[in-house]
This record gives sequence, C-alpha cells and structure tokens, in this order.
Amino acid sequence: MTTATRPETATAVRRDRDARKALTFKQKLSRFDVKASPYFYVAPFFVLFGLVGLFPLIYTFVVSLNKWNLLTGPGEWVGFGNYVAELQDPFFWNSLFNTVSIFLLSAIPQLIAAVFIAAVLDQNIRAKTFWRMSVLLPYVVTPVAVTLIFSSAFDEKYGLINNMLQAVGLDPVMWKTETFPAHVAIATMVNWRWTGYNALILLAAMQAVPRDIHESASLDGAGSFRRFFSITLPSIRPTMIFVIITATIGGLQIFTEPKLFNPSSAVPGGPQRQYQTTVLYLWDMAFNRQNFGKASAIAWMLFLLIVLFGLLNFLISRRIASTEARLHTKRTAKRLARSRAADAAAAAGDGSGSADPDAPTAEGARTLVAASEEKNL
Repeated sequence: MTTATRPETATAVRRDRDARKALTFKQKLSRFDVKASPYFYVAPFFVLFGLVGLFPLIYTFVVSLNKWNLLTGPGEWVGFGNYVAELQDPFFWNSLFNTVSIFLLSAIPQLIAAVFIAAVLDQNIRAKTFWRMSVLLPYVVTPVAVTLIFSSAFDEKYGLINNMLQAVGLDPVMWKTETFPAHVAIATMVNWRWTGYNALILLAAMQAVPRDIHESASLDGAGSFRRFFSITLPSIRPTMIFVIITATIGGLQIFTEPKLFNPSSAVPGGPQRQYQTTVLYLWDMAFNRQNFGKASAIAWMLFLLIVLFGLLNFLISRRIASTEARLHTKRTAKRLARSRAADAAAAAGDGSGSADPDAPTAEGARTLVAASEEKNL
C-alpha cells in the first residue's frame, strides 16, 4: 500500500523549510536564547557544586586510598587499608556511638519542640512578629559564644546547673566526666540553637495550609487538637521530611559543641573520649596525628552513613504517606457505601407509603452516617 503526499502538504512543508532558512541572525539568537536560557540559569549551581562539592569529594576518596601525611604529602598506595584499619579501631566506633547518641538526644526533642512552637505561633496571638523574631535569636548568635556560655553553665564545680540542683537538695551531676550527662549537655546546646530555626520553617508550612479547610472542619465540630492532628500535620508532611533530613545531616556532623565543651581537656572529646564525635575524631586524626589518609577514610564512611540515614528517613516517610493514603481511600469507600445504603433505605421507606412521622428520612440518614463516621475517625 502506498501513500501519496498531497501537493498542498508538500508545498506547506517546503514553505516552512524556506522560512526557517530565511531567519535572520537575531531571530536565530532569540530562538537559541529561549531554548538555552533555562540551562544557563541553573548552570552556576552545578559549576559551584562541582568546584566546592564534587571535586573535594572525589579528591578525598583518592587521598583515603594512600598513606598521606600532613607535612610530607602523599605516600604509598594502600588501597582500602585505611578503611580496614579504622573499622578495627575502637576509637572510631566510640566516636560513632557518641555521634548517634547526641543526634538522637538532640533531634527528637528538637523536632517535637519545633512543631509545638510553630503551632503556638500559628495562632492569633499578640505581638506575633516579636515572638517569631525572638525564637530565631539563638540561631543568630555565633555557635562559639553559645558553647562557651553553656560550658560555663554545665561546669561541674561552679556551674549554674549544678548550683540549682544543689539548691533543691539534689546531688551535682558530672556533666563533663560521665558519658550520658555529657551527651545531654551537648544536645541541649544543639536544641537551643536549632529549635527556633526549624520552628519558623514549620510555621511557614502551617501558614500555607488553606484556612477554609480549618473553618469547614470547625463548623463540622472538629476541635483544635483534632484539626491539628488531622489537617495541619498531614498538610506539612513534605516540610517535616525536609526538616528531619536536614536535622539528620547536621546532627551527624556536629563538631563545634563537643570541641569547645571542655577546652581544658587535653584529648578532644573529653579525657576518656566520652563525647568525642566522628567529626571531632576526624579532626584529631587529620591535624593532631597528621594522618590525612585515615582522616579521609573516616570522612567517606561518615558520608556513607549520612546517605544511609537520609535514605532510611525517606523510605519511612514514604511508607507512612502511602499507608495513610490507603486508609483514606478505605474510609472514603466506607463512607460512600454507608451513604448509598442510607439513601436506599430512605427511598424504600418513602416508597412503602409509610406515614409514620418517626420514619427515617434521607437527610436524617445522612446525618446519622456522618456522625457515626466522625466517631469512628
């Protein structure tokens, strides 16, 4: 079977080809600008990322495969020997335990407090701008100043915290000697700095939730707590995921707080390394022991750990979202089935010619169905 091209179509194609050939330089430049400008807009980010992000990452991996001294430079090739040596080093596992412990003690209370503060600031309170700026002040203060102030407050002999404990008849806590109290003190510093910052991010997400939804739920009888847990939290889930991931990345890279928590200690991270985090251990390996090869191996293992935690957070969040979507679909199907059953029952009652004033009507059946659904939810 052959297909013949109409003369009109061939003429139109030829005319369009001739028009493209007849474009001026400015017209061609304008077309190129329309097609290429989006790539030029995003190119600076990728160029900077390649210079300050991707290249150091690759170069660090190359350094981790060599014996690399801070003063003498690169040495012999050892392959993955630095990784094996660090995995067999108890100090590395101790720093990893301290990092995860401080991260959990700081991230979980921090996110809960941030959600609570954001919910309070989202209400119609007086001087809202003042309070919103106030919660950001701890983030504006330099971390070094915050750490020095908290280090003095958590001093074991003359610190404010122990003086308050002794004033109420409690024994002083060895904040800088024992492991768990040191982790609590450092986590308190982290929470002090980052809670207000995360609260403002969550507040922006809460204010983006349409107020019509809250008003409709309020008219249906939903209280403030019910609206918060059923409307606000599900609506800000993407922002919550962002805050959790950024808190995970920052919590696993903590350095300033444990470094300056006890400046008089000869060993970074405490006399017994009781609060030496992985980044602090990396710094000690690179600049005190001058072993850049092992320090680079530690950096890469920490990078892989952060990626693992980020993927875990993403998978858990997606699983929760899919579970809630399935539950919502089931509830909607049940509500629709009950509504249809109520309509059918009301129609059957009307068709039988019953004159009983107490007989259920369609509107009353729908009301009962809605009330029972609210009770089940």
